[in-house]
Amino acid sequence: MTLARTPAVSATTLVAGVAGAPISHSLSPLIHNAWIAAAGIDAVYVGFAPPLDGFTRFALGLRGGVVRGLNVTAPFKEEALTLADRPSDRARRAGAANLLIFEADGTIGADNTDGEGLLAAFAAQAPGFDPAAGPAVILGAGGAAMGAAAAFLDAGAPALRIVGRTAARARALASALGEVVQAFAVEDASRALADAAAIVNATPLGSNDGDQLAIPLAAAPADVVVVDMVYRPLDTALLRQARARGSRTVDGLAMLIGQATPSFALLFGRRAPALDVRRLALAALERRS
Repeated sequence: MTLARTPAVSATTLVAGVAGAPISHSLSPLIHNAWIAAAGIDAVYVGFAPPLDGFTRFALGLRGGVVRGLNVTAPFKEEALTLADRPSDRARRAGAANLLIFEADGTIGADNTDGEGLLAAFAAQAPGFDPAAGPAVILGAGGAAMGAAAAFLDAGAPALRIVGRTAARARALASALGEVVQAFAVEDASRALADAAAIVNATPLGSNDGDQLAIPLAAAPADVVVVDMVYRPLDTALLRQARARGSRTVDGLAMLIGQATPSFALLFGRRAPALDVRRLALAALERRS
């Protein structure tokens, strides 16, 4: 397929991007710019790397629409929500935002498309999975975990279990989400996994730059669906271990594309073009490996 040529950057070019620390690994610019080119929009999507202690200053400096909006990734999702004048219901429920929209009047809107992206990834790679079929286990208690937890609850999960390295943080997230949510320490993960219908790794553990994720996967039913939000490497040790047990798996690239699709619509006011961005992303991952 031949893509439309990317418009030259000019004084009228719409600017959007993604902010995180680190950000150099992100495939979001590749995905969004491919959609921009295919749609023939006068826009560009770039990566921003504000300092760890400078996200609020950076984001507030964009008020007024100089930049149309930002996707927000780790570790800024919870901080991003605090900046919003108009947070969406799903961002409020998740306690985190992965998208900020800067309006011309100086106000900031916030949304969270992570949950929508997670469910889209299930639909793409584990068709027929029903979030209401049984308990879901979320590994981690940060911004990504919050979005995933809220999505499962909204989709009718009968129980949710948060397994966190920091017990107090896991308990705080469980308390904020309601009585069907329980917190578990890592040392007690076997009990959390015992009858799980889904397991979601919402931590960076398992990435090239992080420690390996070690959970007692054998404690979970063989028919559990296992999701890893990490997409570098795409085929993580957790996913390989799950497949070896006969479990279905969902990779982090499916979720990345799943959350990017509604983000694109909110940023640019139109649906993402029909384009095989997964193929483009896989090629980029291969080049960078």
